[in-house]
Amino acid sequence: IAYGMDIGSDKVVLVYDLGGGTFDITLIAITAQSIQVIVTGGDHELGGKDWDDALIGYLADYFKSENGTEEDILSDAETLGELQLNAEKAKKTLTQRDKTTIPINFGGEKVKAELSKEKIEELTAPLLERTIALTHALLKEAAAKGYNHFDEFILVGGSSRMPQVKVRIDQEFSTDAKIYDPDESVAKGAAIFGWKTSINDELVKRIAESTGQSVETIALDTLPEETLSQYERQVADEVGLTLGAVQKSRTEILNVTSKSFGVVALDGNKDKRLFNLILKNETVPREYTQQFGTDEINQDSAHIEIMENESSDRITDPEFGLEIGTAVLHLPLGLPEGSPIQVTFQINEEGRLIVTALEVTNHRGVETTIETTSVISGEALVQAKERSKGIVIV
Repeated sequence: IAYGMDIGSDKVVLVYDLGGGTFDITLIAITAQSIQVIVTGGDHELGGKDWDDALIGYLADYFKSENGTEEDILSDAETLGELQLNAEKAKKTLTQRDKTTIPINFGGEKVKAELSKEKIEELTAPLLERTIALTHALLKEAAAKGYNHFDEFILVGGSSRMPQVKVRIDQEFSTDAKIYDPDESVAKGAAIFGWKTSINDELVKRIAESTGQSVETIALDTLPEETLSQYERQVADEVGLTLGAVQKSRTEILNVTSKSFGVVALDGNKDKRLFNLILKNETVPREYTQQFGTDEINQDSAHIEIMENESSDRITDPEFGLEIGTAVLHLPLGLPEGSPIQVTFQINEEGRLIVTALEVTNHRGVETTIETTSVISGEALVQAKERSKGIVIV
């Protein structure tokens, strides 16, 4: 958004975001009227910290070889903390210089390791190649959606400053990648999106007050251009913006899902399968309904196990998914085997997933809402499961 709002021409941009803890790769189509995410991917467990860890492992081995010891120096908290700081510092230093020296202190012994730019590139080459492979995978998905090229390759995220990143990308993709505000572009994009939303809300509010309509019924894109321009001029005058700036706030921003979402159910062979109702890289908001059936005669309840996963297949193995919520649909007595149950997934622009299950025969239903995230694990997973307990019987 930060880059696209002022680009001034229609372009397809590939955004390579290598941060401290995550790697994201996204293809975006930019026009004067819209900024549209085509596909997004990456690895939420890969980032600059992995470069640090590779360097720390090398330094630990170097100390052991120099001192002839088999002790695990990384088990010492003080040594590990010092190496973490020095490794990150050395990584940054080697973006400007060819060599640097790193002190290693453990058990009263001190060793100095000389590290070259070539050595760190050798140690971390597999990590960089992982980002290249993920970029190729994303471009393959983009091609399936009819996008076979990009006009610009943009590097963001602090770790994209490492010289090896641009060199390898330019070599692999025959491009001249440019670094775009690596530290602040995400924050700026969020700020611009907030500004856009506030201007749009003000327009809707003003139109509602003038026409007596409710704000929920007003859609800016359905209003005559002359009418909309009149209200835009009023808002521009009131908030001290140019008319062009207010009109720019109407740029449509379209996102896609970064994961697939589905439920676990039995297939025709009574094997558990993960049925994806919303697929990765589908445009949001999105709604999809699929009909399942009860497994037994007189079944008293249906357990709805909601999963997120990286697969783009409609049906996959549950072991590839991560449970993010559950709900229980209580069934009436006397239902035959195979009685229909409709499951509907709705996901909005904010990533809120609403799951509804309806027993068709007697129209008994259950609904739960889940706040999806790019990564759900640990405490966040516990919280997601806790949220899913707040189900409402319809």
